Amino acid sequence: MIEYYLDTADLAEIKRFSHCLPLRGITTNPSILAKEGKGLNEVLAGAAEILGPNARFHTQVVSTTVEEMVAEAKALDAMPYDVVVKVPATEVGLAAIRKMKQEGIQVLATAIYSAYQGFLAAMAGADYLAPYVNRIDGMGTDGIAIVADLQQLLDANQCQSKILAASFKNTRQVTEVMKLGIGAITVPTDVMGQMLANPAVQPAVNQFSTDWQGQFGSKLSYES
Repeated sequence: MIEYYLDTADLAEIKRFSHCLPLRGITTNPSILAKEGKGLNEVLAGAAEILGPNARFHTQVVSTTVEEMVAEAKALDAMPYDVVVKVPATEVGLAAIRKMKQEGIQVLATAIYSAYQGFLAAMAGADYLAPYVNRIDGMGTDGIAIVADLQQLLDANQCQSKILAASFKNTRQVTEVMKLGIGAITVPTDVMGQMLANPAVQPAVNQFSTDWQGQFGSKLSYES
């Protein structure tokens, strides 16, 4: 079963969608936290209260050297939550990922823009791989095709890494990526809202109510 995450640090939105979706947790990055104006400790504490003790949180290092990334990852791993440490899939990042895995730390390789970049991160030991679908599209390449190629590489080499697809602007991208059999996905709250707000739904529901009340008035279904 695919793991569903919200790509946000907005606690109100996390609470909103937690009522109707089986969320595995949330994903954050430095930009998301800065936009929300809340530090990681505040966001994770609030999200854990909403989602419960089994929620998983993907959060990114801000250090820039291998040694500093590993030290920061150890501190994140020691937090009282199920934390997956996000590391950019750069040359430095891949070196850091290899050391983190030696320490038994869960890792997500992020900022992936090509299938081979994601595959190298898998070979370095990353548990999750985050290709940026819409950002790839914005560079003139097919983001969905990149995810498909990466999944094919993982399958062909029997890699255990899961793709956690990220960066979406519309529901079509989300649907097409999920059809590829990926292990996880993180969706921004505006796109998640679009997925739950098809304009044809409410008129259909209204018609049900009109037809029922016209025949049975205020009775409930089991009273008819």
